[in-house]
Amino acid sequence: MQAPTAKAKRPRTALRERPVIGWVENVDLPEWRVFGLRAKADTGARSSALHVYNLREDGPRHVLFDVVIDADRGNHRHRHDVRARIARRARVRSSNGQYEVRVFVKARIRIGEVEREIELSLADRREMTHRMLLGRTSLKGLLVDASRRYLLSEE
Repeated sequence: MQAPTAKAKRPRTALRERPVIGWVENVDLPEWRVFGLRAKADTGARSSALHVYNLREDGPRHVLFDVVIDADRGNHRHRHDVRARIARRARVRSSNGQYEVRVFVKARIRIGEVEREIELSLADRREMTHRMLLGRTSLKGLLVDASRRYLLSEE
């Protein structure tokens, strides 16, 4: 009779095979017709967040909101109206340390050639430099080079 063997570990993907992104990248949300949204990769945050305007409920399972592409912050010409299904509601600690309940939706994002579905909390980030934050759960399988920007997307 053979002694039981240790469970074999799954082979890890070699680091050199993983896409490398910069600490800032331009992100597309193609299903929402939003392109070139500047996002910050934040490995210290678990979830991702998107700055939205006019967040309102549309029945029990959907929300309506506006996403604005405003590179100069005062330009609201590039406003995209979005209707999305609510994935969940959860308590989140914001950057100022306060807890708040936020709505989470799912969205398909694209950074260069990398495309995936992620969960986004909808938040008021108007005081933040970057209107979108990519947290650890959305960065899974990617490497972040904290010394560089726009490695997969164009500035």
